[in-house]
Amino acid sequence: MKTLAALVFPGFQTLDFFGPLEMLGDLGDKIAITVVAETSEPVPSVHGQGLVVDKTVSDGTDYDLLLIPGGDTALEAAKRPAVTDWIVETSNKAELVMTVCTGSILLATTGLLDGRRATTNKLDFLGTVPLGPNVDWVRQARWVEDGKFFTSSGVSAGMDMTLAAIAHLFGKATAEEIAEGTEYEWHDDANWDPFAKSSGLV
Repeated sequence: MKTLAALVFPGFQTLDFFGPLEMLGDLGDKIAITVVAETSEPVPSVHGQGLVVDKTVSDGTDYDLLLIPGGDTALEAAKRPAVTDWIVETSNKAELVMTVCTGSILLATTGLLDGRRATTNKLDFLGTVPLGPNVDWVRQARWVEDGKFFTSSGVSAGMDMTLAAIAHLFGKATAEEIAEGTEYEWHDDANWDPFAKSSGLV
């Protein structure tokens, strides 16, 4: 069984978080999901729902997988050393790291994506990528895989990226079975990204 840390911070984007967890949760006993936050208090999403957490960042960094969602407040989380230090330590130990939307920017501020290819939310692209000046930002991509880092475009793209990560870890047939079970039309082409054009990036 693989262990997954799913990070949350106040104002996290709801689908960024729960979309990937829907896919990952369907792996059953192949994965154990732990919701992690800076404190033990319930963490409100951008839509106001309070999420009860399992552990805090002070409880350890030993996880096989890491999921970092986005949200406008990801840039505020990037200013909190307790959060960014935990991200660095957890990522260094993890087998695979996944980010959704501006979660890629949060990860980029730690320097872990320096010299790597990555992508992020297309509507916020030009305003946020300067925060990771040493990252090779890909303007047109549904998601990008570079080594153990899987970064995705905005919100719903997180589910496509997560299924790609599941295919990487457990085989494409498993990912396809999960997509079928959730009645989700998986865009399994990482280059499928009409939003780059509509956002004026290409």
